Amino acid sequence: MTEPLAHRPDVLVLAAGGTLGEAWMRGLLDGAGSATGIDFRDCEYFVGTSAGSIVAAFLASGRAPDSGAQARAAQDWAKAAQDNGAARRGRLSELGKLGLTAAAPFAPLALATTAPGGAVARAAALAAAPRPTRSMPGLGRLVDASGARFDGRLRIAAVDRRNGKRVMFGAPGSPSASVAQAVLASCSVPWIFAPVRIDGREYVDGGVWSPTNLDATPARRGTEVLCLNPLASLGAARTAFGALRAVSASAALAESLALKARGARVRTIAPDPAAAAIMGANLMDRGRVDEVLAAGYAQGRGLAA
Repeated sequence: MTEPLAHRPDVLVLAAGGTLGEAWMRGLLDGAGSATGIDFRDCEYFVGTSAGSIVAAFLASGRAPDSGAQARAAQDWAKAAQDNGAARRGRLSELGKLGLTAAAPFAPLALATTAPGGAVARAAALAAAPRPTRSMPGLGRLVDASGARFDGRLRIAAVDRRNGKRVMFGAPGSPSASVAQAVLASCSVPWIFAPVRIDGREYVDGGVWSPTNLDATPARRGTEVLCLNPLASLGAARTAFGALRAVSASAALAESLALKARGARVRTIAPDPAAAAIMGANLMDRGRVDEVLAAGYAQGRGLAA
């Protein structure tokens, strides 16, 4: 039986997951909000990675999870990938490489002590990867139009392409960037999209460091953290997508343990079997957005006490 969601979390962590992961998170938040009365826009902090950065930015801007602008943002992201030939050619193997690169011998739990080695490995993998030219101007315009800004609540994960290190835009001491720039960087999946240049440096998808980046959560003793992880549902372990899901689940577990050691209370929600089956393996399949949105909404409604 699914544990009910009794009250609003202090921190909402929104993980990587492509267009369909974005739709599932948006649907789940809408369904859970309508069933429980929780307004997730009131969270103290939002931490977003890749697809999750889109949802986080719109929530931080004050838009409800079922915002039409959010839907258009996800559609633009998927269309850009399809125009680049990625979805048509089934670049699932590339997404698998991305997940395995993040996992390799540099699991997120170990990054606190082996960050230099992990960063070097990521930088080497990114330098060896093809360099696409496809960008996502439509997504950037929609985020800009939302009015989202870094007001202290929003954190968006990306990776510096040159040195392989994680950057949390919006965190104290992070590079200066607009929310739109940060979202575009966090969504710039290597092998599919061009890196995003901000103040002379190039950034790529935050999922290269971790699918969730839970360990970057602003949390202290007693902080309640809710993580939505579209990739952590069960998958076929022998496929690239199954490997990616296994990486995401193990990363989230390791990072949640690190947060719990700091005294935070952490809960992770993944797509239920019905939602996972609808999502399938092509995370950029625009044709399934409405179905996944509905599945996420139904799962969210089931979180009511």
